[in-house]
Amino acid sequence: MRRSILLIEDDPRVRRSLRLALEDESYQVAEAADGAAGLAQVQAGQPDVVLLDLVLPDLDGFEVCRRLRRHSRVPIIVVSARTDSHDVVAGLEAGADDYVTKPLVAKELSARIRALLRRAEPVPEEHPTTLYAQDLQIQVEDGVVLRGDEALSLTHTEFRLLVELALMAGRVCSRELLLERVWGYGYFGDGRLVDVHIRRLRAKVERDPSNPRHVVTARGLGYRLVT
Repeated sequence: MRRSILLIEDDPRVRRSLRLALEDESYQVAEAADGAAGLAQVQAGQPDVVLLDLVLPDLDGFEVCRRLRRHSRVPIIVVSARTDSHDVVAGLEAGADDYVTKPLVAKELSARIRALLRRAEPVPEEHPTTLYAQDLQIQVEDGVVLRGDEALSLTHTEFRLLVELALMAGRVCSRELLLERVWGYGYFGDGRLVDVHIRRLRAKVERDPSNPRHVVTARGLGYRLVT
């Protein structure tokens, strides 16, 4: 089955060039010219990946991302001409899984999409079926995380990040290792992806995110999960 991509972009020239490049990679591409239309299309039939511009004529991309995250775990890649670090972090904080800057390199975008699709797949069966860390129970094959009796709502990326930390529980995982294991790439990876998703993960698994006791920082080295 062909994987489906929803492209939310107001510039028709950019939409056309991206659609042609993605169709060359055998993706099925739908288009939306503004945020409201994009949200409606996700509700009508969830795509495998959303490519989202930040500058839209109605809702900006940050708001579209936040609204999608209220009800959907669909993988989101922000595709934007904005390169400022604040915009990158804000896009990730809004719920995006990745951030790519324009002008685009087609092969890099395709590699990121493939990595994101792999991340959304079930964790391979060779991993333990259930992992534990203090009051957290991670049901690996089902994509479920419980904190006590409470089910936590994690995105695909947050879940894979937690699983990788749990598989190496007690040991420090560097940003480079997590980029490779979770995002599936290293040479064009950005450490900010890891830092922002760690913050988002803490906001969901920690009872006090400002004083984390599950996912802790090893200053200058990376992160580790405390069991």
